[in-house]
Amino acid sequence: MNSKLGNGYEAFSAGTEPTEVNKYAVKVMQEIGIDISLHTSKGVDAFIDEKFDFIVTVCDNANEACPFFPGAGSRLHKGFEDPANAEGTEEEKLGKFRTVRNEIMQWILESFSKT
Repeated sequence: MNSKLGNGYEAFSAGTEPTEVNKYAVKVMQEIGIDISLHTSKGVDAFIDEKFDFIVTVCDNANEACPFFPGAGSRLHKGFEDPANAEGTEEEKLGKFRTVRNEIMQWILESFSKT
């Protein structure tokens, strides 16, 4: 969102069960010119006192487990398959990450682009 719509939005990322940034996510984002290699995995608690216009969840577990944010204007959910669960060869796993990356990018542009 920041790379495509950064002039109108500032997005933050957190997980309900933070671990580390997935190496496949880093690779497929680099493929489209977005470097997330220095990003860290953060829990939603890191942002609980922040004020947000939108809280966006992109997997069903996060939608169910995401806490209430008192400063949030709207809450939006769009479920995407979790590519971290992909099985198979390296290329098959990368393919799943590419698919989900593209689906999320399309949804972001359709949902948040200002016309």
